[in-house]
Amino acid sequence: MPVCNHFETVHPVTPSAQGCEECLKTGDSWVHLRMCLICGHVGCCDSSKNKHANAHFHETSHPTVQSFEPGELWGWCYVDEVVEKKLPDLKK
Repeated sequence: MPVCNHFETVHPVTPSAQGCEECLKTGDSWVHLRMCLICGHVGCCDSSKNKHANAHFHETSHPTVQSFEPGELWGWCYVDEVVEKKLPDLKK
């Protein structure tokens, strides 16, 4: 089982938008949202055609995101490819 220590340093962050930041600018749509646990960037998931959350990781190397869907408190580490199933709500 893969081990991930990236979630040990997460802290509450302010979401950059209430939807995918890039899709809102272009008028595009998304499937689900993810929030970066380093800077608060909100991007669309890998099931969305633009995959802005993944692109944000590749641009910044910020390793962890949390689901930005209501009621979902799980996270994902892009570096270790690990799901963290029980996170506190890290939205400020």
